[in-house]
Amino acid sequence: MLLVLLPAWVALCVLQLPLGSTQECLSHQQVLSTVRQMQKLLSAQEAAHLQGTRSLKKQLSALQSRVQRLASKRNETCPQLAVPANGRKLGRSTRVGHDVHFVCDAGFRLVGSETRTCRRDRTWGGTQPFCRSIDDCSSNPCANGGTCVDGNQSYTCLCPRGWSGTSCQSPVYTYWVTLSNSSFSRQPRCAEGRPGSRHCSCDTGFQMRAGGVCQDVDECQLFQPSPQTRLCLHDCLNLPGSYRCLCPPGYVLHADRNTCEDIDECTGSRHNCTHGELCINTFGGHRCVRPKCPPPRHNTSYVKTSSFQCERNPCPMDSRACRLAATSISFHYLPLQANRSVPRVLFKMSTTRFVGDSLRFAIMGGRGQGVFAVRRSDRQTGELVLTSPVVGPATLEVELEMSEFSRKVLLGKHIFKVTAFVSPYEF
Repeated sequence: MLLVLLPAWVALCVLQLPLGSTQECLSHQQVLSTVRQMQKLLSAQEAAHLQGTRSLKKQLSALQSRVQRLASKRNETCPQLAVPANGRKLGRSTRVGHDVHFVCDAGFRLVGSETRTCRRDRTWGGTQPFCRSIDDCSSNPCANGGTCVDGNQSYTCLCPRGWSGTSCQSPVYTYWVTLSNSSFSRQPRCAEGRPGSRHCSCDTGFQMRAGGVCQDVDECQLFQPSPQTRLCLHDCLNLPGSYRCLCPPGYVLHADRNTCEDIDECTGSRHNCTHGELCINTFGGHRCVRPKCPPPRHNTSYVKTSSFQCERNPCPMDSRACRLAATSISFHYLPLQANRSVPRVLFKMSTTRFVGDSLRFAIMGGRGQGVFAVRRSDRQTGELVLTSPVVGPATLEVELEMSEFSRKVLLGKHIFKVTAFVSPYEF
């Protein structure tokens, strides 16, 4: 506080001076004027001091809010997840509600959760996965010194001289033997004919080479590279005198021995979805989903009436925003193969009870809108159409709206939330 002292001649009516002389006092008007000036000065100084204090308080409040926001933001994330050895982690966000996906390199299969979600308590759902080698030879199934060749959920034994069978368990009593497993070469089968003559031939899958040796024909190298002659839908493994088709993880070899068939992980207990999650089978894998109704907003709230459907609660009488909101929301999940031919109808939407005089269909949002279009197939049905081939793996989302009108007055609308899981493969 600034202390200001009034001059002494203002407080005294008469000031006695030396030598008996005197000086007259100021008039009342002059004293009052001087007092007012001093009051103004004090008021100005007090206002400046108060303004400075308020400014300092405001800066401290802003600093406190910023620190709290940063602390809150840090609290809305989950700890970083480790990348499994021989695999990859897809997704970088560690915020609450976001997903992280895991895939394994070729030759390995995932054990644990394929997808983990950051929960509200800032912990990850599911279990930490790891990649296990797909090696059927680890149990040493080949007997008598046979060499094991790992395949897709199977193995093949390359037998040494004098042995044959699926596990090299049977002795061989013939004129031919295996020269080298590494080169897949064999001696020919020879039989004595007329006196002085001898006839030799190779087994199926081998051909005679110079020097009288039967050399394996590599069917995979000859036929697999060309789309017109390829033997296997996915991959080809050359074997002595033959070949084997291989499928990627999530598929099994079909009975025709060259095409791959998707495994439905959602049947039985072959999936890793937690309680409350729904298993969606995809081509080559599966996804765990948890459809959620939107939170209450503008007097509008929803209740979940089934696993894939939300219905709007009754609106207050005076809430226009609620009346304009969707009366129902449904969730749809579509498995999709990569590079599908287009145009292709993926999804149809219609109403069972048509009250108004017209229906309108529109795309309202979502990721990957550029590859979708919506069109009308008849008076009561609309179609979601794939307009461009999609390279996988990818996840596409689109939100569709179906509105019902009567004389251009909105009667109600339905929202379709469609998610397409695109496989990395074309089968």
